[in-house]
Amino acid sequence: MPLIASDKPSSRPGLHVVIAMVLLLCAMKAAYVLAYCLRFDGFPTGEFAWRLWATLPWVLVAKMMAASWFNVHRGWHRFVTFHDLGTIAKAMTCGTVGVVLIDWFLVPEYSIPRTVVLVDWGGSIALVGLLRSVPRAWRHLQQQWSDSDTRLRALIVGANESGENLLRAISHNRRLNYQVLGFVDETPSLVGHRIAGVPVVGTLDELAELAARYSVDEVLIHSGDLPGKTVRELMETANDYAFNINVLPNYEQLLGGKVSVQPRAVAIEDLLRRESLSLDTPAISQWLRGRTVLVTGSAGSIGSEICRQLVALRPGKIVVVDRSETGQFFLDRELRRLADDLEIVVALADLTDQVRMKAVFEEHQPDIVFHAAAYKHVPLMEDHPGEAIKNIVLATRHVVDLAEEYQAQGLVMISTDKAVNPTSVMGSCKQLAERYVQAKAATSSCRFITVRFGNVLDSAGSVVPVFREQIARGGPITVTHPDIIRFFMMIPEAAQLVIQAGAMGQGGEIFVLDMGEPVKIVDLARDMIRLSGLREGEDIEIEFTGLRPGEKLFEELYGEQETHRKTSHPKIMVADSQSWHLVQVVNEISQLAELSNARPERVRQALSEVVPLYHEPAAERRAA
Repeated sequence: MPLIASDKPSSRPGLHVVIAMVLLLCAMKAAYVLAYCLRFDGFPTGEFAWRLWATLPWVLVAKMMAASWFNVHRGWHRFVTFHDLGTIAKAMTCGTVGVVLIDWFLVPEYSIPRTVVLVDWGGSIALVGLLRSVPRAWRHLQQQWSDSDTRLRALIVGANESGENLLRAISHNRRLNYQVLGFVDETPSLVGHRIAGVPVVGTLDELAELAARYSVDEVLIHSGDLPGKTVRELMETANDYAFNINVLPNYEQLLGGKVSVQPRAVAIEDLLRRESLSLDTPAISQWLRGRTVLVTGSAGSIGSEICRQLVALRPGKIVVVDRSETGQFFLDRELRRLADDLEIVVALADLTDQVRMKAVFEEHQPDIVFHAAAYKHVPLMEDHPGEAIKNIVLATRHVVDLAEEYQAQGLVMISTDKAVNPTSVMGSCKQLAERYVQAKAATSSCRFITVRFGNVLDSAGSVVPVFREQIARGGPITVTHPDIIRFFMMIPEAAQLVIQAGAMGQGGEIFVLDMGEPVKIVDLARDMIRLSGLREGEDIEIEFTGLRPGEKLFEELYGEQETHRKTSHPKIMVADSQSWHLVQVVNEISQLAELSNARPERVRQALSEVVPLYHEPAAERRAA
């Protein structure tokens, strides 16, 4: 049964406008003639009949000009809304004012009766509004007359504005081949109510019973509207009772009737989605307004998303810094498409190149720096500890020192939960970078802060794309340990909270993002198997391979010596840790810098001396 009905776009879109203009003209003429007929209890005769026909041309011209100004003749292919009726009322009011002014000052000899003016104004609004409703009524009749068995029987989750928007979009986009039978909602008091004529038939708890009662083919949810926990429960019900869950894109895309807009299956991102964020946008905008913002690691998952979020917040200028030529090329194209007249500068640079980075800071004089550049693959860094020191520790020192030298107002460094009780080279390097930022904050006028969080979902090379590739290949899916757990959050959510923390920071804080509940990696793998329509043990296997070098069973957001406290934002905490003396941290970093090209085992030994908490994972110690 096809989900997307064929719907060829008109090859003569200008004809629709011409027809709309002609119909508008007829409606306005009818309103004016009707106003005279009502005023004189029938068609006027004598002098007033002459006035009617003499004034009709310029009355229509005035009203048509107003209608054109407000684009009343456009958008007839979609349904009429209260906003459309308001636009019609404004257009007819302006047209009527124009008629009165012409009558008073240019042709006073015609003297249109005031009652006629008022009735014509109301009649024009009513007739044009009625005319605009004809396409909607016609489409509704077509749906009623068509064979409903050719459409998929569907329920919409959410008896709210999003649900109503979904219903409207489905009703007026013929490519979406659904017969909406009702709404389901979490609120029992809404059951029995109607939304745009469609009943709220039950609650989410009753979904299985409702699906059987109404022979439902699909349950529809709105993209980004439900938390992951609710979507997961819906998926479990759907698997048990043989109906599909589909996600529809946003309202504007659906109303646009784009051929590319299609329902999609539930994705792993939907299962891990959390409640929408509330940001202090005015405070963030004030912090960024007119400022030059520099983002390191701009071609990476977090760095590029920070850039996208910044474009929407409209700082004075954005300077994107990364050594990936290809990544910078595509990011530049994307940001310029989004940015309109916002100045975007691409700087191709390696953060370990002090001369090049100094030139970048000298040229652009950034006010705010987001330092997102770093290596992230734990096992790889175990084999290349010297490169981790260069890219994570030394690069952070260079950027922090330059921010201070060129009098930036603030710097936000992205850190990771792997810096807490580190068992890896990468985590130890990140902890050392945190120390340096904190030590500098204690002596500098620049507001240096750190933002620490766990894994982000679907970043390049992370577990989700790896699992996706393994599923496409037919398996097996490899998980290092049946009990391994990780914190996850969406990339946009992480970037938004990083920017929010930057606006809140006074200097020296380690902000820790609320990561929600940790997720077992094996459960993530099983979710992805189910979402792919496969069955574990029959279609694809999960294979446990053992913890990799530097890998822990679980990550922590706070160290043993750290306490934490709330901030003004519910999803951002502050970790209070021990203070670090700048001279000591600088000496430690200098020692590691001298050894960064030594043999890996020598570098790891030196790192363990500088970061005493650096140790082997507990599971590996037990195995030993």
